[in-house]
Amino acid sequence: MLLVIGGLMACGKAPDTLHYTGSTMGTYYSVKVIEGIDDAAGGGDARSTFEKQLGNGVERILAEIDHTMSTYRADSELSRFNASPGADWHPVSDDLYTVVAEALTISRLTNGAFDITVGPLVNLWGFGPPEKPEETTAPSEADLRAAMARIGYRKLAIRAGPPALRKEHPRLYLDLSAIAKGFAVDKVAAYLEGHGLVNYLVDVGGELRAKGKNAAGKSWQVAIEKPVSGERSIHRVFAANNHAIATSGDYRNFFERDGKRYSHTIDPKTGRPVTHELVSVTVLDRRAMRADALATALSVLGPDAGYEFAERENIPAWLITKTKTGFQDRSTPGFSEFLD
Repeated sequence: MLLVIGGLMACGKAPDTLHYTGSTMGTYYSVKVIEGIDDAAGGGDARSTFEKQLGNGVERILAEIDHTMSTYRADSELSRFNASPGADWHPVSDDLYTVVAEALTISRLTNGAFDITVGPLVNLWGFGPPEKPEETTAPSEADLRAAMARIGYRKLAIRAGPPALRKEHPRLYLDLSAIAKGFAVDKVAAYLEGHGLVNYLVDVGGELRAKGKNAAGKSWQVAIEKPVSGERSIHRVFAANNHAIATSGDYRNFFERDGKRYSHTIDPKTGRPVTHELVSVTVLDRRAMRADALATALSVLGPDAGYEFAERENIPAWLITKTKTGFQDRSTPGFSEFLD
């Protein structure tokens, strides 16, 4: 999880600021805009109207993405595709195509460590709809084999024009929860920039994108949370520097049975929750959608393979591994420029 460190003004007039908050996609959103608001509004009495319209625009974008990509809504575009029979081309919106196409790109890049067809396994282990891990037990081997038969990003075909998806397995099921929030962040950021706003921080469920300066006139400061369940404290602070930031970790979403802990991070190749000691991964990228997916992929790969992959692909990443004596931090060379 990421925490935003607010910039405080030591003296003088506080900068012009807008802050929108609310709920979306089963989590929260926070959008902060600093300065340039009067210019974007056109000045004068138009300010209050602009503020309302801007906030309504943010809400509309997030609501549309939720209605497109949620697996918790039977009427979402994604749920309708998941429920569709047969292997015919299924027309989809530009947004759904964009996210699925990016997901498949990351799947190929990570050799399947990131896989949006893993939904049946997520659900089987109690981390999907209806999400009740407290009632979950480890599935049987027969149930695992049946779910694994439906898994595999190569079982999904896409077509750009006109945008469409096609199942190569009739019971293929997509879950975009590890990439959709990042896409939402990018789309809200593009909306703000389209109105000439260049100092902002967009946060959807802990996936962030920052641009320009904070209220103190400095780069937005973001903190990696200490990966301890039931505690909210800062582990490390860094500067966002006009980047998107995403974190994946297993220290909040898990369940325990008979003294064994089961992570919500599922390895598509084994069909089981990961068992390594990598507890938190933070990735920076120009796009939140890509950072979101890559953070999940590194969490699946683990502390060694994940680091080697990130270093090889020049991905700025910060990995935290649990040890017998505490935590061990490791960052790729590309992350160093963001550290204070």
